Amino acid sequence: MNFLRLPFLVKFTLIVISLIGVGYLLALGQTILAPFFFAFLMAMLFLPAATFMERKLRFPRSVSTMTSVFIMLAILSGLIYFFTTQLSDFSKDLPHLREQFTTVFNSLQHWVSRTFNVKVDEQVDYINQGLNKLLSSSGAILGFTFGIFSTGFGFIIFFTLFFIFILNYRRVLNNFIVTVFSERHKASVQEAVNEIRVMTKKYIFGLFLQVIIVSSLTSILLTVLGVKYAILLAVLTGLLNVIPYLGIFISLLISCFIAFSTSTPSTCIYVIIGYIGVHAVDGNIVLPFVVGSKVKINALFSFIGILLGEHLWGIAGMFLCIPAIAIIKIICEKVDDLKPWGRLLGEEQKPNKKKKTYKISKNITLKEMD
Repeated sequence: MNFLRLPFLVKFTLIVISLIGVGYLLALGQTILAPFFFAFLMAMLFLPAATFMERKLRFPRSVSTMTSVFIMLAILSGLIYFFTTQLSDFSKDLPHLREQFTTVFNSLQHWVSRTFNVKVDEQVDYINQGLNKLLSSSGAILGFTFGIFSTGFGFIIFFTLFFIFILNYRRVLNNFIVTVFSERHKASVQEAVNEIRVMTKKYIFGLFLQVIIVSSLTSILLTVLGVKYAILLAVLTGLLNVIPYLGIFISLLISCFIAFSTSTPSTCIYVIIGYIGVHAVDGNIVLPFVVGSKVKINALFSFIGILLGEHLWGIAGMFLCIPAIAIIKIICEKVDDLKPWGRLLGEEQKPNKKKKTYKISKNITLKEMD
């Protein structure tokens, strides 16, 4: 079969037009595509449990699917209840936090004035006015929180339905992908689909473990430093850490604000140092040993993905863009013509680089994942 060879400029123009078209469709179908993709990620996470129930416990496909749904909804309900109660307690303490923040900030202002002879009264008045507007109304924050959950109600419904359908009809979807191609490519396509599914499943599970580990480390750090709402801030840090670079920075700012409002300015310095340590452990141990290096996205395309995700799908897009880029990278590396794009999305490959290993005990050794 003879394929039409196009000039580079024509191919590049077609790629740009295709990307613009895909971006427009993604923005147009946000209501459906965002919960669908999130349901796909959760289905990959629950796939081992569903397979175990079908093969070992002899559950029918429908029973294993519904059991997975109940477990998933129980976890989500627990998270929603946790954040609701924590935010409710936080809103009740807002007047006290405002007063304490003002007191500590005024003390810091007087110290700066005495030490550097800098007149900052006007700046302090301006900052205090802004803080009063931001923190004066606990009802506004509660209303904002309620608004998030109310607008997310439709998202949860669509997400749950998609989760059920993907788990229940996963074999049909797999057969469709394989049979779309010609018979002579069937074996290679099936092999590629299996490898992509396994690697995607490992990546999503590793990402889930990364959230738990980062949340645990941050919780220990903030509890030792005596920062109020340590568990809430730790869970928030673990979730925001899914957004590379930007997520840990946002959570650091929030933690420093709470530490500054409820403790001393020196505590903020310890929080910053502690967060740098957690980020170092995450980047050098958790990410390579738990998530794997093959799906690591370089900083440039992580940042571009975050901006595009926020522009297309808002906050949900910022969380979903990195797993989406990782899955695209996996697919590109399995297709010969797309391998250069996979290398472009990933980190620089060092062929002679040895995998890191840490010996925990005589029988336990941690080895860097692919």
